[in-house]
Amino acid sequence: MRTDLDPAGLGVRGFYRLLTSVVVPRPIAWVSTRSAAGVDNLAPHSFFTVSCVDPPMVQFTSVGVKDSLTNARDTGEFVVCLATEPLFEQVNATGTDFPAGVSEFAEVGLTAEPSALVAPPRVAESPVALECRLEQALTLGDSTVVIGRVVHASVRTDVFDGDPHDGGLPTIAGLAPLARLGRDEWSTVGELREITRIPYRHWPGHYSAPTA
Repeated sequence: MRTDLDPAGLGVRGFYRLLTSVVVPRPIAWVSTRSAAGVDNLAPHSFFTVSCVDPPMVQFTSVGVKDSLTNARDTGEFVVCLATEPLFEQVNATGTDFPAGVSEFAEVGLTAEPSALVAPPRVAESPVALECRLEQALTLGDSTVVIGRVVHASVRTDVFDGDPHDGGLPTIAGLAPLARLGRDEWSTVGELREITRIPYRHWPGHYSAPTA
């Protein structure tokens, strides 16, 4: 049995709550921006993903006009920092609706560390920072998809399993990322499972169809 739902029947708020409860888990872009007046802003956005591989781009969505969107539009720059399990309380606290002239870095007690190529600072306590220049801001209904070209990545050395110039990658244990669920729920990484993709020339390979 299934329950069929019409978006119009639930209303905007009701269907938004449904969407965020089923599109899970969602990685979090912890977005750092600097206003035209020079005030640093930091906010979590859970509508976040990679947009393009070559050139490298990431995107986050601003539901409504938030400071992250305004600042990225005004200055053309932003930094996506990784929201991690040890920083759970701080990530949530930066979602508070502080006035535009207030810096979340100072209010929450985080260290604003200079970025390499862009003006907005990165979160020193976060193991990953992706420095971005605004590529496009695409308005869709009441939301805006903010796409940034990644011009520099800064990753804490101890999270790698080897030299990144020789194939080393960050480990999930070292990153300890947070994710958003529905309601007021968040998640951390649970059980890890590995499986290789099967090239068609090797089909069915290790795949075994379930039996009735």
